[in-house]
Amino acid sequence: MGPLAGFKIVEMAGIGPAPFCAMMLADMGAEVIRVDRTHRANDVEFLSKGRQGATLRGRRTLALDLKQAGATDALLGIIEHADALIEGFRPGVMERLGLGPEICLQRNPRLVYGRVTGWGQDGPLAQAPGHDINYIAITGALSCIGRAGEAPVPPLNLVGDFGGGGMLLAFGIVCALLEARSSGRGQIIDAAMVDGAALLMANIFSRKAAGVWTNERGKNALDGGAHWYGVYECADGKYVSIGAIEPQFYSALLEKCGIDDPALRSQWQREEWPALREKLARIFLTRTRAEWCALLEGSDACFAPVLDLDEAAGHAQNRARSTFVETDGAVEPAPAPRFSRTAPEARESHPLFEAEGEAMLGRWGVDSQRIQALRRAGE
Repeated sequence: MGPLAGFKIVEMAGIGPAPFCAMMLADMGAEVIRVDRTHRANDVEFLSKGRQGATLRGRRTLALDLKQAGATDALLGIIEHADALIEGFRPGVMERLGLGPEICLQRNPRLVYGRVTGWGQDGPLAQAPGHDINYIAITGALSCIGRAGEAPVPPLNLVGDFGGGGMLLAFGIVCALLEARSSGRGQIIDAAMVDGAALLMANIFSRKAAGVWTNERGKNALDGGAHWYGVYECADGKYVSIGAIEPQFYSALLEKCGIDDPALRSQWQREEWPALREKLARIFLTRTRAEWCALLEGSDACFAPVLDLDEAAGHAQNRARSTFVETDGAVEPAPAPRFSRTAPEARESHPLFEAEGEAMLGRWGVDSQRIQALRRAGE
């Protein structure tokens, strides 16, 4: 069992950062009940075994129609026995359902009430719709990603939804659970993706303040501007990555590649970076990706091949660490990080069937009458 074994968490079914947060906590051993609308129960069962299995793994899904009489009170009975709650709706939705933080904390003063939204619980945009790309746009993060002279490139939805949203909320919940152990009191967590994306930019803002980062995209050390930190195409149309930042690693790169061009010895002359990038680009086009791997992988050149999703699970490093696992024929990332004693595991997710559901809810302190009320509310 993982390090969070024994903690009980209620997850209000949603998309994006909220289920990712719940996945992280479930991976670490927490017992998570995912509360979903009744007409979605079969969809959840299917998705838990399909393409979205990774973000839904490790939980039991309770089908519950909160519009039915008594359903809210029945769910509050479960929340009374929870350590934390996760919700990712727009501000005010949980309050309209009768499940706002004030009501929940009255029923369970030790509850950690975790909320994740794009813009946050307040501010002029709090009620506006949006997605990852919008949240990272107003924090400056999106403006920094892309090539010089070209439009910014969305970094999938990693920065807002998952890093700045779900992972930030998971961190906040664990922090609040630790504090609740000593104080005996729960609290509300307002995790906004704009806040999280801004936090992830701490190093870049520090570089900007120090005068070593410019707003000109693709002209900086870590955004592809430097010839020694970037991606290069190979003779077979595949790509490799180079990250030879430190002088000794840059020297190793030149030595391993057999480069004796005097111009390329000038690592930090920024005005020369574009021309030097072109020189390196021509060099990498002379061999296939496999040939470059044979020459550079594992050396001090700070090198790695750019693998696609199918290739990633087969790489020797990832195989050695079991970085990816396979569930029902689908490859997905394994739980992380690793622990020396309380090893986490990737557990499947499925609905609460009758007998199993009663046993699980009984462990939460929910009596048989409450279980019957839940059954009626879910019909």
